[in-house]
Amino acid sequence: MENCSLITKTGTHCVTSAEVIQPMHEKAFWIGFNQVPGIGPARLAALVEVCGSVEAAWKAPIQQLKEAGLDRRSLESLLAVRRSLDLEAAWQRVVQAGVQVFTWDDAEYPDNLRQVPLSPPVLYVRGQLVDEDRLAVALVGTRQASAYGREVARRLGQELAQNGITVVSGLALGIDAIAHEAALAAGGRTIAVLGSGVDQIYPLQNRKMAQAMLTQGALVSEYPLGTRPEASNFPPRNRIISGLSLAVVVVEAGQRSGALITAKFAAEQSRDVFAVPGSILQPSSAGCNALIQDGASPLLSVADLLDQLHLERAAVQKEARQTIPADPTERRLLEHLSSEPIYLDEIVRGAAMPAAQVSSLLAMMELKGLVRQVSSMRYVRG
Repeated sequence: MENCSLITKTGTHCVTSAEVIQPMHEKAFWIGFNQVPGIGPARLAALVEVCGSVEAAWKAPIQQLKEAGLDRRSLESLLAVRRSLDLEAAWQRVVQAGVQVFTWDDAEYPDNLRQVPLSPPVLYVRGQLVDEDRLAVALVGTRQASAYGREVARRLGQELAQNGITVVSGLALGIDAIAHEAALAAGGRTIAVLGSGVDQIYPLQNRKMAQAMLTQGALVSEYPLGTRPEASNFPPRNRIISGLSLAVVVVEAGQRSGALITAKFAAEQSRDVFAVPGSILQPSSAGCNALIQDGASPLLSVADLLDQLHLERAAVQKEARQTIPADPTERRLLEHLSSEPIYLDEIVRGAAMPAAQVSSLLAMMELKGLVRQVSSMRYVRG
């Protein structure tokens, strides 16, 4: 007979293993904060610093929340959401939708985005983000693309994909959609950053293309599931487009194009900004020409971009990763590498491996694009 461990008013009830209450998944608390108006990256970081963890911050008493710097409005918003939101139901909704959630605490959080100031604390992802996506370039531009803009976007998307570069854009009509489509057609990877939840595809005309991205890339958003594509959501999502990328290319844009917002974020994030020059007689090229006038690099070919970003070896590295089997010892070495340069002898000590073996492995990993030698005997993750 099973052990009876729960006494109720109606008698003794035997608790089975299926009935044991499981602890709340930690990511449920991240999802909770993600739904609190007025608590963005800066305030959440302050809360975690004072409280010790996201879970502790969610459960913190009012006085501690005030000590973390929450103003009256943010405090009231948090308390209201804490009362009304069923965290377990919110988490189960994500699980049942097959959506991945990446937070600041996750190793899988995109490296490029992690490096920018005030990166989103939570990312919802459909599809897959992979290591190769660190080599990514954003192609953005107007929704009312000219024949010239469409052809340039198609060629750039195709050639970037053929060179092993992930194409990032916003799934909008016009330049965005053409860039995504070209990358997919070339057998490459592409990532769409949405101004809605990843379960709310917008515009509807791009649903089929979005579905294709689930096997050749990913749909990404900082907005909770169910979030509708409100106009106010799109400018902020542009900082994620640039943050995921090593560079932003504005293909075609008028003076008021949202693509110029992406270029502005890119500059603030110390990303390279390229603009495709156009006719001075065409309003749809006015934004690109102005960017060039203000210091953006004119883009005349994909070779210009690959050369400036030192990505000429990307296609070779991709082929090497596909043809040379993964080695468990390589993963062991990667645990001791980050974006901060580290000397070879420190890697040897940390991995507890012979220096000759480490040197040989690092040479192979550099060929695959997993690591880079940034100076004599100093290495970083690729």
